[in-house]
Amino acid sequence: MGARFVSVAIVSALALSACALPDLGSGPPPDLYVLSPKSTFADDIPNVTWQLVVEEPSTAKGIDTDRIAIAPSALEVKYFGGSRWADRAPRMVQQLLIQSFENTKKIVSVGRQSIGLRSDFVLKTELREFQAEKTPEGGTVVRVRVNLKLVRPSLGTIVASESFESVKPANSENVPDIVQSFDDAVGAVLKRAVAWTLTSGEENMKKSPKGWN
Repeated sequence: MGARFVSVAIVSALALSACALPDLGSGPPPDLYVLSPKSTFADDIPNVTWQLVVEEPSTAKGIDTDRIAIAPSALEVKYFGGSRWADRAPRMVQQLLIQSFENTKKIVSVGRQSIGLRSDFVLKTELREFQAEKTPEGGTVVRVRVNLKLVRPSLGTIVASESFESVKPANSENVPDIVQSFDDAVGAVLKRAVAWTLTSGEENMKKSPKGWN
């Protein structure tokens, strides 16, 4: 990364590598951060009468953590010291998706598989990108990318698939600014993912022969 364009505090914050274990036995507790679900959507999203289960996203080991990741280069992942997400990134994204679906007020029921919901559709997700990145110009951006597959359990088929990505610049390398960029990037992905899921599911329902569940 280089000390030419980052402060000593940030260099220290990035000192832990992807393979390092956090020291939970000493020092002050980490600052915890959360992200917000999407609450505003286009009026033309369809009202649906079917039920949806949102599975926890699969992801790479470097993202499956509560630590806030930054990639100084394409082949390196580090984490901000003294800061954590309030939950593991995949579980946090799952909950944000569920809350965003609920906020549309366009769907009868949405939840996790663990609550025993009988679903008409299952949304399988893969969290491909969820990190801050250094740019060649010395700036920092946050990249979030999610792959989606909408599955009809009664038919055992994938009825639609799509990928959504958002890249947002950070105002600085301070953790609160990085987290704000995460919130902006995740919000953009959530908005598109929710609209796509409701539209794709409703289109598939309308094509299905009457009586299929």
